[in-house]
Formats: sequence, structure tokens, C-alpha cells
Amino acid sequence: MSATPRSPVRYRGSLASAALGFLDGLTVLGIGWMTASFYHGGVFDDRYWVLLLVLLVAMSVTYERFGVYAPHGRFIDEAIALGKGWMSAFAVLLAIAFLAKETEVYSRFVLIVLFSGGLAAHWAIHLTFRLMQRGLEDSRRLENVLLVGGGALADQVYLGLRGNLWMGQRVVGAVSLGPSISETSAPPEVPLLGTVADIEGLIDEHEVRTVYLVIDLTDVRAIQDLYFRLLDRNVNVHWIPNIFTLELINYSIGEVVGLPMITLSETPLVGGRRLVKDVEDKLLASLVLLLVSPLLLIVALAIRLDSPGPVFFRQWRTGWDGKTFRIWKFRTMRVETAQADGPVRQASRDDSRVTRVGRVLRRTSLDELPQLFNVLAGEMSLVGPRPHAVAHNLEYSRQITAYLARHRIKPGITGLAQVRGLRGETQDLTLMDRRVRADIEYINSWSVWLDLSILVRTLFALTGRNAY
Repeated sequence: MSATPRSPVRYRGSLASAALGFLDGLTVLGIGWMTASFYHGGVFDDRYWVLLLVLLVAMSVTYERFGVYAPHGRFIDEAIALGKGWMSAFAVLLAIAFLAKETEVYSRFVLIVLFSGGLAAHWAIHLTFRLMQRGLEDSRRLENVLLVGGGALADQVYLGLRGNLWMGQRVVGAVSLGPSISETSAPPEVPLLGTVADIEGLIDEHEVRTVYLVIDLTDVRAIQDLYFRLLDRNVNVHWIPNIFTLELINYSIGEVVGLPMITLSETPLVGGRRLVKDVEDKLLASLVLLLVSPLLLIVALAIRLDSPGPVFFRQWRTGWDGKTFRIWKFRTMRVETAQADGPVRQASRDDSRVTRVGRVLRRTSLDELPQLFNVLAGEMSLVGPRPHAVAHNLEYSRQITAYLARHRIKPGITGLAQVRGLRGETQDLTLMDRRVRADIEYINSWSVWLDLSILVRTLFALTGRNAY
């Protein structure tokens, strides 16, 4: 039985939100630079760059966690989200500085001013943005827009236009496709003005200049009829087809030989993006290996003293584009039960096959460290969908829609699914399905910043309740 495919429709963050995020980051750098320079007599200590960069990475994680850039109805809600995100980011910064024994390097005065000034500045920036958007919304320069259709996709169009008033458009309402008005056919918060039978009158009444047809691919006849009716009106007509019932992989809009083309599935690792991720992996993996090499030797010695057998466990896994490779792990099970190429049974809580040292390694995820060699060999990435055993791929690909789409990118030591707690034994199909959806979300949203945020979040998820 296949799992029901799910729509990946979600709020993706407008360009206005991206600009707001850029200003937030620039503000942190500015306040940090000016305060540190003032404290040190006009000379900026370069060690503060490390502090500021760590704070920016922590912000990218905590601001996403608390939905700082998501749509907020009231400013007080946005201010609360900002406060939570900023305080959490600062807590992460202080924790890292404490663990690295660098707390004495940085001035308490600089930290206090950065914390209080940064929070106040962020509140001021977000309030200014909100007032600017409200002023733009009240301006008569905005073009009135009418939506035809409803559901999650129409909701996304509405939220996107409301969050991007610089586009100069304002949604006045929606009309349903059916013969009668139904509240369920309109997206939330958008006034339902009538049905398509009333569209000409509504265009005149609200001085509509643009109509968005948010209509399924199956409603071709409805699109044709409505389009020819709208040709007689002085309006711009745009069709937003609902292709999101498919499991899209890095989708995009373009053209080929002069014809419109919708790319439904494509790996994000092409051209410069692939080069950037490769450089990221090689540099960070080399640095981590250098830092943890003494720990690797200690773990190897502990394994040899604890139970007979090899230090490493190797097993065939499925990687990028479906190619198989042998993964490196520290051995955590007794030799007679750790079958590298035979039938695969997932480890469970209190598994009798796990050794004493292996139990510690699995709980702290230290058994995964040798996969840094897979990263340097180009078989894996630091961040990506976790590679599953070949036998598991054969089993789950028959039961979960788009399961094998996980292989459109290199597998990773950690991933979006893992930092969300979707790790460990998958006791039912629903858990594996949620893991696959998270993997596909990562592929669709990949960026260097997303990788860095996942790496930071991994540090806090290493000993989660599903690690055993």
C-alpha cells in the first residue's frame, strides 16, 4: 500500500522577508562592530568576527524556529517571536563561547550592548517595515486583484501578495468556481465575493486590473470558458496551475525552444551549486576530522577492548542517483550479530545485539563520525537525507510515494529529518513517510545557510530520545 502523496504547498517567505532578514543580519554586524571598536579605543578586534558570525548562524536557526518572518496579524505577535528568537540565539552564542572557553575573550560591555541594542534595533526595523507596508497598502497606486478558485494554493497566493506589497497588487477577494457560494471554497481571510457567474460585475465594481486563475489542471474546460469571457474585459489574466498534488523536486518555471515549460523534478546540485556544496563538504569535513582525531583514536581503542572484532562496520547503502557505496561506521554490535550484507534489522531500544561501548556510541551518535571519510571520498555530504540500507530501500520504495526521490542529492551524516527528531527505529510506515517528506523539503529548499543551520541544530539533537 502506498502512502498518500502530500502537497508541498507552504509559505516560502517573500522577498520582503528576505530583505528584512538581510537588514536584521546587517544590523547585528553593525552594532557589534561599532560597540567593539568603541570599547577598544577605536580599534576593532578581529576575534569579534567569529562571535558575530556564530550569532548570525544561531539567528538563522532560532528565527526560523519561532517563525519570525512568517506572516503575523498583529505586531505584538511579531515582537514576541522576535524576542524569543533573539534571546534563544544569544543563549546559543553564550553556550558555545562557554564550551569553547572563550568567555573571557569578549567584553561583557560589548555583549550587553549587542544584546539590548540588537533586540531594540530589530523591533524598530520590523515596526518600520510594517508601517511602510501599511502606508503602501493604503495608497491608491495598488492594483486590485481578484482570485478565482480556493484552497491551499489560493491561500498561498493571497499570503504571498499580502507580504509583497512592493509588487503593487492588493487582493480584493475571491470567487468560487461552483454554481453556489461556499465558504470552504475561499481561502482564509479573503472575502468571498461570489461565483464565476458574477465575475464581470465584480471586475467593474472593484476596478479589478488583474485576475489570477487558481484552478486545477483537470478543469481545462473551466479555464477555457473563463478565459474567453475575460478577453472582453480590460484585465490581465494569469493562470496558476495546481501542480502541487505531485511530489515536486526542486521545481521551476522556464521555457524550451520558445515554449513554456514547468520542471517538475530536477536535482538542485548542478553547476555552481554543486561546486559550492562540494567545497563546503570538503572544507568542513577536513576541519572536523582534524579536531576530533584524538577522539576517534580513543573510541577505536574502547571498541577493541570491549569486544572482539573489527573497529569499523561497513555496509552497502544507496546514495546519489541510486548508486550504492559502502558506509563507514564504528562497530556498535557484536560481530556475530552485525551482518553487513545479510538481512537488515533496524536497531531498537535496549537491543541485545549492541555492546556496552556501542550503546554509548549510539546514544551520542559518535558511531557516525567515520562517515567523514565518506564525505571526503565524495560519496556523502555533511547534510542530506540519511542513506538507508539497500534492503530497506527496496522495501519502502514499494510502500511510500516518491521514496526514491531522496536520492536526487547526496546522502548526509545529518539532515533536516534528524534535527526534527525523525531518527532511530521506524516502527510504522507513517514515521518513515514523515522522514521522506522532510528529506524532500530539504532538497527543495537547499542552501548553504540551511546546511549551516542544520549542522548547528545537530549539536543539540545528538542525544535525543530516538538515539539508541
